[in-house]
Amino acid sequence: MKRQAAVAGHFYMGDRDGLQRQVSDMVEDQQQKVKVLGAVCPHAGFIYSGKVAGAVYSRIQWPSCIILIGPNHTGLGERFAIMSKGQWEFPTHTFDIDESMAEMLVKSSVLLKDDPIAHSYEHSLEVQLPFVAHFSTDVKIVPITVLHASIQECNQVGTAIARVVQMAITNKDVKDVVIIASSDMSHYVTDQEARYKDNLAIEKILNMDPEGLYKVVREEHITMCGVLPVAVMLYACIELGATKTELVKYTTSAETSGDYNHVVGYAGMLIR
Repeated sequence: MKRQAAVAGHFYMGDRDGLQRQVSDMVEDQQQKVKVLGAVCPHAGFIYSGKVAGAVYSRIQWPSCIILIGPNHTGLGERFAIMSKGQWEFPTHTFDIDESMAEMLVKSSVLLKDDPIAHSYEHSLEVQLPFVAHFSTDVKIVPITVLHASIQECNQVGTAIARVVQMAITNKDVKDVVIIASSDMSHYVTDQEARYKDNLAIEKILNMDPEGLYKVVREEHITMCGVLPVAVMLYACIELGATKTELVKYTTSAETSGDYNHVVGYAGMLIR
């Protein structure tokens, strides 16, 4: 099964040459690459969040497999949905799914379900791929969406992902894996409120505290759409031995739109 691009021409340029130019303008090719276990990247239209995503992807030492975890905005499909077979196509490349890794993940947790329907129109993972393709066309992907979950379920899935990654590396099925959590931060608040509230969430990520992140987002009513994917990624990275988290870049849509009364926040982070 080949998943066709759902938001080409909307979130990013819809033609090959235009998209290549757009991504090239947003990445920093000369940045020193570092080995990471995970990352947080935004998923808005490239004119708003592309420079944050580009800054993150410019720093990553490329693995052989990327596990992409994003929020399910459409409401379609299973709560934890993996597309386990096929390809993802967009204007500049077609990525193969790592079917072996995906199959192991489905078997690793009763929560993870094989469900391509959940991915059909979801943009949060698709918009990551043009940046990945700029730096590596050899990497394989495993796409996962999260619709809703408790923090305990995020822990269970994150731990299961880490154990599968460890097993795959030990068995030399993959050389290495990076887990990308897709999330925007505060939505449709003032720039001042977004920066204050987003900093509360960012501090929890910097402290590698997924439970604290989940709690502060709920208690402070932070409209961070990918809190669950980020929590899953953090639990996985902690299990894999992560010791350091870095904020690469933060901005809000106001820097593009000029509207400081209704902004969306974007944070890019590395976990290693």
